[in-house]
Amino acid sequence: MKQSVKHILKSSFPLLGVLVALFEQLIFSDSSLHPVSARHYYTSLLLILLVLALAFLTLSIFKTNFREKFSEKGAFFFGSGVFLALLNLISAKFALLPVIFFPSFDNVLAVFIEQTPVILKCIGYSFRLLLLGVLYGTVAGFITGIFLGFSKKVYYWINPYIKLIGPIPATAWIPLVLTTFPTPLGASIFIIALAVWFPVQLMTSSGIQNTSKVYFEVGKTLGAGTFFQIFRIAVPAALPNIFQGVFNGICGAFIALMTAEMFGAKYGIGWYISYQKAMMMYSGVYAGLIMIALFCTVIITALFQVRKRVLSWQKGMVRW
Repeated sequence: MKQSVKHILKSSFPLLGVLVALFEQLIFSDSSLHPVSARHYYTSLLLILLVLALAFLTLSIFKTNFREKFSEKGAFFFGSGVFLALLNLISAKFALLPVIFFPSFDNVLAVFIEQTPVILKCIGYSFRLLLLGVLYGTVAGFITGIFLGFSKKVYYWINPYIKLIGPIPATAWIPLVLTTFPTPLGASIFIIALAVWFPVQLMTSSGIQNTSKVYFEVGKTLGAGTFFQIFRIAVPAALPNIFQGVFNGICGAFIALMTAEMFGAKYGIGWYISYQKAMMMYSGVYAGLIMIALFCTVIITALFQVRKRVLSWQKGMVRW
């Protein structure tokens, strides 16, 4: 009983965090130095979060499994509410930070509402670039990693060159790539693929090389051919390393994506941030940064779910 009460109290922390941010927003008025937003978007957002926090608190009272999971995040959500309240005080309310570089939350949220068509177009453009670049880079890295990990001859001749070229940041190749490829689209895809290729091939080859030789010897004894040894022994054993390489590659792909879109692209999140910065509209810059954070979070979360299904045999053995 005491444990249940403790979990319920922890589940109320998100509600308290939203209330702190909401009261701060309602009690203090914005500084006159900030441009006045057409509507109170931040207040509306806090009210929506308040309703959600109440719903989750109610659900946690009746659902034991949900209560335990939700209560673990309670302190974090409360701290996030306090952080937003403090940030809102020093930026929008008291204007202690330069107004041009630190706009109010209302002005940042207004960008998402008032420029929705442009934002959606930029997200779609960036998603296409990222999808193609990650796909090509992962396939190339996977194939290269198999050859390097399974063949000693290929490793002997090719690995020294990869050690020289691989560590060079993909964005450093932008001036050369832009003059080589006929279109900025092709150049951007190549830069993103290059950023993904190196960590994927590195972790794939490492995973295959670290596979126990006993597995291959048993496979040969039972008559397994080269194809079977690669795709039924080496690759399954190296899957944890391969996923780690893909995770690292996606992080590098986002850096390459944002940089590539700032050179010659007509749309995209990177282009949007660069354009807003040139126009000294830093509310748009922060909106672009929020888009990147959400974009990356969604993709990484989806990849985690894929890994969870593929590597279900690791559950209970490895902490994710």
